[in-house]
Amino acid sequence: MVNRFERILLFGAGLWYLGEGLLGPLFAVFTERVGGDIFDITWAWATYLIISGLLYVIVGRLTDKMHNAAKLMVAGYVLNAIFTFGYLFVTAPHHLFIVQAGLGVAAALAAPTWDALYGEHAGHKNVGYAWGLADGQSQIIYGVAVIIGGFIVSAYSFTTLFIIMGIIQLLSALAQMRILALSRKT
Repeated sequence: MVNRFERILLFGAGLWYLGEGLLGPLFAVFTERVGGDIFDITWAWATYLIISGLLYVIVGRLTDKMHNAAKLMVAGYVLNAIFTFGYLFVTAPHHLFIVQAGLGVAAALAAPTWDALYGEHAGHKNVGYAWGLADGQSQIIYGVAVIIGGFIVSAYSFTTLFIIMGIIQLLSALAQMRILALSRKT
């Protein structure tokens, strides 16, 4: 049985995965459209991974020491929405590096904190099932989002895609904000 805390976390994360997944492999096409080449694509993606990876460790440690770590998670979700809208202003590869760095910081604030909260509040005796539910949801939503993102870009534009992504990310942040009220009660 999924408890209320877990339901909120899964719903908010599902929206995040939907918003993120819309860009998926189109990231390479977008990078080329703003004048980037194969090295810009790899550097931009590496920027995201290295920044988020380094900060995951720091934020994970901080999360363990905080009384209400949900605030960090929500801050990460809000920052993610802001930097997702940042794609609208990318006109050159170096702008993309800034957006990717910001998204890396956002992911580092949100992901380890989400994991800690989910691990603490998942209402399952079977831990494997709880994490299978969380990870399976993300894979399915990413897969569907990639298809939807491809449709949006082919039928409309990257601008339309980034606006939709940003709105979904804002909704995701709002959904996760409900955790703050629950965290105060526990």
